Amino acid sequence: MRNTHYLSSMFEPTSVAVIGASEVAQSVGCVIFSNLVDGGFRGALHAVNPKHETVMGRKCHRTVEEIGARVDLAIIATPARTLHAVVEQCGRAGVSNAVLVTALERGDRALEQRVLDTARAARVRLLGPGSLGILRPQAGLYAALSRIAVASGELALVTQSGAMCSVVLDWAATHQIGFSSVISLSTAIDVDFGETLDYLAHDERTRYILLHVDHVRNARRFMSALRSAARIKPIILFKTGRHEQHGVRGEASVGEASLADAVFDAAMRRAGVVRVQNIGQLFFAARAFASGFRPRLEALAIITNGAGPGAIAADRAGDLSTPLVGVSAPTRAALAKLKIGEGGGGNPLDLGGDAPAQRYRDAIVAFADDPEIHNVLVILSPHAMTDPVEIARAVVEVSRSVSLSICCCWMGGGQVAQGRAVLEQAGIPVFHAPETAVELFHNISQFYRHQTLRLQTAGQTAHADGSGASGARMLVEALLNQRRTLLSTMEAKALLRSFGVPVTQTMVAHDVTEALFVAEQVGFPVVMKIDSPDLAHKAEAGGVRLNLTTTESVWSAFQDIVGSVRVRLPEARITGVSIEPYLHCPHGRELRLSAFRDPVFGPVISLGPGGAAMAHIRDRAYGLPPLNAVLARDLIETPQLAHVLGGVGAQPAVDRAALERVLVAVSDLLCELPWVSELIIDPLIADEQGAIVADARVVIDQGLPAGSDPYSHMAIHPYPAHLSQNWKMSDGRTVRMRPVRPEDAALVQDLFDRLSPEARYYRFMEEIETLPPGLINRFTQIDYDREMALIALTREEGVDTMIGSARYSLAADGESVEFALVVADDWQRFGLGRRLMGALIECARAKGFRSIVGDVLGNNAKMLRLMQGLGFAVQPHPEEGSLRHVIKDLHAQSAQCAASMR
Repeated sequence: MRNTHYLSSMFEPTSVAVIGASEVAQSVGCVIFSNLVDGGFRGALHAVNPKHETVMGRKCHRTVEEIGARVDLAIIATPARTLHAVVEQCGRAGVSNAVLVTALERGDRALEQRVLDTARAARVRLLGPGSLGILRPQAGLYAALSRIAVASGELALVTQSGAMCSVVLDWAATHQIGFSSVISLSTAIDVDFGETLDYLAHDERTRYILLHVDHVRNARRFMSALRSAARIKPIILFKTGRHEQHGVRGEASVGEASLADAVFDAAMRRAGVVRVQNIGQLFFAARAFASGFRPRLEALAIITNGAGPGAIAADRAGDLSTPLVGVSAPTRAALAKLKIGEGGGGNPLDLGGDAPAQRYRDAIVAFADDPEIHNVLVILSPHAMTDPVEIARAVVEVSRSVSLSICCCWMGGGQVAQGRAVLEQAGIPVFHAPETAVELFHNISQFYRHQTLRLQTAGQTAHADGSGASGARMLVEALLNQRRTLLSTMEAKALLRSFGVPVTQTMVAHDVTEALFVAEQVGFPVVMKIDSPDLAHKAEAGGVRLNLTTTESVWSAFQDIVGSVRVRLPEARITGVSIEPYLHCPHGRELRLSAFRDPVFGPVISLGPGGAAMAHIRDRAYGLPPLNAVLARDLIETPQLAHVLGGVGAQPAVDRAALERVLVAVSDLLCELPWVSELIIDPLIADEQGAIVADARVVIDQGLPAGSDPYSHMAIHPYPAHLSQNWKMSDGRTVRMRPVRPEDAALVQDLFDRLSPEARYYRFMEEIETLPPGLINRFTQIDYDREMALIALTREEGVDTMIGSARYSLAADGESVEFALVVADDWQRFGLGRRLMGALIECARAKGFRSIVGDVLGNNAKMLRLMQGLGFAVQPHPEEGSLRHVIKDLHAQSAQCAASMR
């Protein structure tokens, strides 16, 4: 597998052609060409325009084909009607990449598709249309429609909006902030977030990635890109259009705009990115990362010299559900010696308006000695008795000797400007307003929390992979064959039970006599509910009776329920009355666990108060499947649910482990049954003893087309546990093959350490003594949608040892994958490499990739023989004589490959 990213020729071109270059003032071609000239682009620069002989003193070609030399990147600024023809010319001229600065008319899908089809046929990658362009200041590449001066730096900016790109660049220029790259995606009909982020993640000049998102075209590719890039570098994301409404099934009772943003927020938690709310926060977060600000825990302590600013900070922390840490008794005793006035041992800690630098220093030291305090916000407001510069110097000095994450707020203007400069020079984040400081702290601390969620590889549990799921699929398919979309309560509970969800027993009585016998069979006391496919809210229709203890009460309840519903809703179809045991749970909470399809991100799980207490969206927590126990626990522990699930007075807290199991089981159901479009469990009764479903509603539809990816309905690909296999090798030993997980980093390092120098050279095509941590992360923290890594393990005395690995990642054309294979030296004569490659080929074929390719050293005879045996064609490498290019068409049937899997 190549070490240079395949989009390097687009973002690091050695030659650029501006098609539509001009000297006409204010024209697009003039602005871009002059930017490249004035920016000092160090590669070959060509002007293309049939209307000019020269442009800015340089020869101008009639077409790109007349250049007669290699062109890595074409900037196309011609009328929209000519784009497909110009792209076709680029293909004939061997141009690899093109930026379409020209925008298409909104909704002109036909022209957009024609341009894309032309580019694919010509093998030209496109950025745009409507792109502002590309900026790489360090390389002098100012290939953009912008007059804003951009300095060199370590931030990369990727944006969908040209206007927003200009706004951010202007803000950055005002605040002396530089960039490694600025990339304007705009419509992104070809190169999009996924490939751009993948390039930036491995760009040595980029340390942090700033992302502006307006809309998401493909949730799977978007999430895959974010999760892959965030494993390597911090990504700070700013979303516009947060209140744009879109239809969402299943939760229509809540505000659709707020729900859409809540779902997006849940997706970003799983992606492991920092989400900010405005441009200022975008750059404050970037500066904080650059300065080493690392608040890895969420609780905050506040030191101030005024009650008002401290209260402002505390209020904003409360708004963001950021807890203020409690101050221990020993710390209070130490603070009492500072003589800070009445009530001076709390949090916020008010040092008084006359607080000198020493008092600030002593307070920070006291907090540093408290084992529960890790993060401190230091606030100063100008008073006649304070010296902002001396206090700033004290904070800088003490920050070097304590293990606290410190950020500051020097409120005011000219009086505190010099003190603020002292803090900035020392790399301590400092702000003008307490709210901004708290927001930064919240954003960065959440980032580290989200990083732990990103590493979770949730997938199939025992229930999801067992016969229960197969039975559930048969049930759903049978209902669809009957053209039914709404399951009865009994069917819904059967579906849940097959995935391990505890449910109450439910039986349906079709007349009053049958109700008496069913009640006796179930056992008193019972609950009776109307059974109707037309009623989502049975209690509101008068269709629920609780705690019935006698046959007489069952008789009258049946008549009363049916009569009440017929009066209130005469059009409703009534199939009978369901009867189930009455649950006596004195400490039980009624919860509503629902699942619905977001139009962008697919299945979403929601948990919050149920029954009559069902509240607004702000009182609910949202998560994207797949979930495991860690992810389910994170959802349960969100601030929205704390007051619902925690203990209050004599009422004990709910059994959270039981609730976690229910959430994971529902997640498994959503993963394995793409037909489920809506699921509502209300009430889910949870108490200190466990959790059980009392009522459920399930709606299904046609789901996925036949033969498609079984997880294509999901934004995050589950861990593919079904790929795991046990192999009996030729010498009788057993090898376990499975997809890699993030926690396999130590196994990868151990295999590398055991490889001979020759094996390392054949694998990496260079002499390599150590495996960098970033590369280990890249090998183990993968997205199973666009890459795969299969590892082979042996187990002795309860310890796993990694003995081989085969992996592929997406190739430049987006339709093929590049592979890499390594086998431990002492396992190279037992057919393990053939087994691993056979399994990898089948994975790539199942994903629909066109071909699998790789580069092999010409003197690696064993690998070349293996490739030929697996049906690969061995070809000369087009650029490097010491290499051989091997390629296998995945659509062709290969008896040899099939044999290798037996």
